[in-house]
Amino acid sequence: MRAFSQVDVFTADPYRGNPLAVVLDGDGLSDDEMQRFANWTNLSETTFIVSPTDPAADYRVRIFTTEVELPFAGHPTLGTCHAWLEAGGVPRRDGLIVQECGIGLVTVRQAERLAFAAPPLLRSGPVDDSDLLDTCAVLGIEPGAVVAAAWADNGPGWIAVDLGDADAVIDLEPDMNARPDYKIGVVGTYPPGSSSAIEVRALFKMGDGPGAEDPVTGSLNAALAQWLLGSGRLSSPYVASQGTVLGRAGYVHVEEADGEIWIGGDVVTCVDGEVDL
Repeated sequence: MRAFSQVDVFTADPYRGNPLAVVLDGDGLSDDEMQRFANWTNLSETTFIVSPTDPAADYRVRIFTTEVELPFAGHPTLGTCHAWLEAGGVPRRDGLIVQECGIGLVTVRQAERLAFAAPPLLRSGPVDDSDLLDTCAVLGIEPGAVVAAAWADNGPGWIAVDLGDADAVIDLEPDMNARPDYKIGVVGTYPPGSSSAIEVRALFKMGDGPGAEDPVTGSLNAALAQWLLGSGRLSSPYVASQGTVLGRAGYVHVEEADGEIWIGGDVVTCVDGEVDL
């Protein structure tokens, strides 16, 4: 039996964020065993904490979707760190946890809430007219409805689209079958004085249906923050809402500090026990 936790990320209200399964002792499991269990949990990601190979790391994490292993993902980073700390993990440096994963070492800051430093963008810059037309076909809108668009790719391949208005984002009825290879992050602004600065949706193709949507996405919000802050469209700090159309209440806290953009969120434990692996 191995210690197991299921947590909810980017929410302080259980069952309103993005769930994550965490096996706290993954040492000795084969790749196939990890992948099979991740497929069985049927969550967007399942993580396994294993012994680090880098002496600078506090722990190493392996991140699996139902089909493949990922080098990095945002909500699994925060959720795994929360589970590790709750299980008695003690970081080498007070207030800073160093996670080893497929992209290398990732620093997680422990303050009011956990936050990770946004990884660098692999692709940025404007979206060409052809890609923009295809993106609009997925979203079911005319190009004139787009305030701005850019590549905001830190691994998954996100195209970021600003519709200027949070309600326009919520009202979208996308069909990923129109362009199944696209991964689109859509953002719109709330009126001044609102509890959140923006509403975010993360859209992609999965299975045979019209598409899929992630409840709350750390990697996308990290990429969006680099675009929105870098272009002056938003200022730090701000809060992004995500998951509204799915009945979730996800909140991503974005802050610039120490020359980094930090992506933070609350995490709550929903299931705590053991799993037979």
